[in-house]
Amino acid sequence: MEFRGVSKTFGNTRAVTSLSLQIPPGEFFSLLGPSGCGKTTTLRLLAGLEEPDRDGGAIFIDGVPVTDRRPYERDLSMVFQHYALFPHLSVARNVAFGLEQRSVPAAERVRRVRDTLALVRLDPGQFGNRMPSELSGGQRQRVALARALVIKPSILLLDEPLGAIDLKLRKQMQLELKALNRTLGITFVYVTHDQEEALTLSDRIAVMDQGRVIQIGAPAEIYECPRSAFVAEFIGESNFLSGIAREERDGLWTIGGNELEFQIPAQPGIGTGSPINVAVRPEWLRVCPPGQASHEANRIPATVREVVYLGETLQVVAEVTATRQTMRVTVPNEGQLKNPIVWNPGDEVVLTWLPGDCQVLQEGVS
Repeated sequence: MEFRGVSKTFGNTRAVTSLSLQIPPGEFFSLLGPSGCGKTTTLRLLAGLEEPDRDGGAIFIDGVPVTDRRPYERDLSMVFQHYALFPHLSVARNVAFGLEQRSVPAAERVRRVRDTLALVRLDPGQFGNRMPSELSGGQRQRVALARALVIKPSILLLDEPLGAIDLKLRKQMQLELKALNRTLGITFVYVTHDQEEALTLSDRIAVMDQGRVIQIGAPAEIYECPRSAFVAEFIGESNFLSGIAREERDGLWTIGGNELEFQIPAQPGIGTGSPINVAVRPEWLRVCPPGQASHEANRIPATVREVVYLGETLQVVAEVTATRQTMRVTVPNEGQLKNPIVWNPGDEVVLTWLPGDCQVLQEGVS
């Protein structure tokens, strides 16, 4: 599947701007971004439910232009956020609907409905005759998924399909969707605003903002090497620092500014006087007593302001002594009842991290 310079405007609002991307067969590809960023519009353009602007680019599936084709001519299925099941039809009839529209023989319809319900872990004998109103949210979601899969599309579009179910079931369904993608070999294009969900499911992620793709990459690339402050801040948490490149020695640039000094690895494009903006993930920072920080690491004196209990982890919120900037450090929870964290509000500490853990951004800190 390919977008070539696709744009879409609603009135005076540009929802998608010059979008170009390619998705190879069988990939689990996610469109991730905040509300209003254009991700659902992109999905609807691919589905044929919206048309690009005049002279607004072209969409291809298997190398064939489909911009002017109707939705049913594109060999794809779509699962909507609110399932869109027919309330007056049984589960089996809901799943069979697409087969009926395609005039599939009755005996084959029965077989494919049975097999597809089993594929999404719904017993055909137990659930086939139930009505949608008799199902839980998770069961309705599975029926919607079965209805989309039963016609054997080459591409499956999913518009935040897990948004209406509880957290525990959502995590279970994430793993099941990923397994289905691997088992069936169908291309999945998935829309979500949930960063953790995108990281869990995807082979690649396109991060969108204001109708544009800001960065495309594998989950590890997006999280560990964000190109912009927007991506670093939207995907997880980050601490931001800035300064001017002063000198390079032994493969490290010294960055100074705002009464702080830290080092980053040398890389192309950096020269003396270059403005540098970096992000550092909270889990890559360490909290040390004064005088005990490693000389190989960046070191910033700070004062502990708060310790936040998050269950699996704790977060130490510290104020940088020189600038009064707040920085957050994530530490593992080793058992607060038996082995409590040693830091308390008011403690003087040193925040440390390795130069290689600085994510150098391509634009200013937001």
